[in-house]
Amino acid sequence: MNPMLLARASRAQVMRPATLLVRHSSVWSAVKAGPPDPILGVTEAFKRDQDPRKINLGVGAYRDGNGKPYVLPSVREADKRVLEAQYDKEYLPITGLAEFDKLAAKLAYGENSAPLKENRIAMTQSISGTGALRIAGEFLARHYAYSKTVYLPTPTWGNHIPIFKDSGLEVKQYAYYDKNTVGLDFEGMLRDLREAPEQSIVLLHACAHNPTGVDPTQEQWKKISEVVKEKKHFPLFDMAYQGFASGDTDRDAFAVRHFVEQGHEIALCQSFAKNMGLYGERCGLFSLVTADEDVRARVDSQLKITVRPLYSNPPVHGARIAATILGDAQLYQQWLGEVKGMADRIGSMRTSLKDLLVNEYGSKRNWDHITNQIGMFAFLGITPEQVAELVNKYHIYLTSNGRISVAGITESNIRHLAESLHKVTSA
Repeated sequence: MNPMLLARASRAQVMRPATLLVRHSSVWSAVKAGPPDPILGVTEAFKRDQDPRKINLGVGAYRDGNGKPYVLPSVREADKRVLEAQYDKEYLPITGLAEFDKLAAKLAYGENSAPLKENRIAMTQSISGTGALRIAGEFLARHYAYSKTVYLPTPTWGNHIPIFKDSGLEVKQYAYYDKNTVGLDFEGMLRDLREAPEQSIVLLHACAHNPTGVDPTQEQWKKISEVVKEKKHFPLFDMAYQGFASGDTDRDAFAVRHFVEQGHEIALCQSFAKNMGLYGERCGLFSLVTADEDVRARVDSQLKITVRPLYSNPPVHGARIAATILGDAQLYQQWLGEVKGMADRIGSMRTSLKDLLVNEYGSKRNWDHITNQIGMFAFLGITPEQVAELVNKYHIYLTSNGRISVAGITESNIRHLAESLHKVTSA
């Protein structure tokens, strides 16, 4: 062999291991695997299960009486009208579709809202409720001068904590859920709000508290407002379920409207995922009540500066659907009826489950909390061990803290759920 070729072959053999080492290593080799999402993990386990009795009570989306995804007829009609209008696909302004913004704010604050009439509410369309919360976190971290700490209820929606931490805020918690009563720890909540440093940021679930389904009464909301005002806290409302909780959009907005009437300059995060079923359209609104038009204009300008590097501008299609529904009197009334229908179905499943447990299966436990709670989610008040038995023995999938999505209950699976729940809680 040619001496030069032989030398090249020898060098190639020497270099090959190093070359392979470089080729098979990665700049991301040091990245550690993160923990699986607890909700998505429930769904994945459900999909792998081959038992015909299996029930998925983990998913946070409405299901109809047959357990199928549901598209509201009003949404179908609005979608049809949007398509027929043959709109272009140009970018929206940074703060979104102006018509949607105004109508969404009107739905939340009420048509007689003084700040709305006086043009004192700064607002921007958001990427559903999650996006609204992230804008809130970013804006408060930059511009709320009095505190960089947000207080969340215990427990709260799992995504609240990373959203606010990633926004640069410190996260602390206040008492909310009482495990002994499977209800609201009202006195503990007021105590913690009083003990928090003045002018702290306090996150409040406007209705259908996620994950417990435990809400304050209107009288309790009034007292909470007094304590928040006394301590000069800043109230940040998360309202993901307006209309979807009780079936009445005005009733579900009571806390928000009462706080505004009492002079609080609140921040509000809205979502149209649940009450319009626009899950994948990612349609929401973030808004801030201000003292006057001049302040509102300045806040508006800073909202644009906050949003621009996050995602530039929001998606258009879902906003057009929502605006079509909210802006048409007949379609709006149809939608209100459909929202009530969804809420009523969930309410009937709560009543039936409690009735089966107590009257048919003879459970001696107090299950009043099932019907006292409201909205899509319910806390069953069971232990992680009992949850594990429901999953492993009875093929009923829920989160380890005993939270279920009531929307996943149907006439065809409720008896299996009730009987299984009775068995694991009677042992």
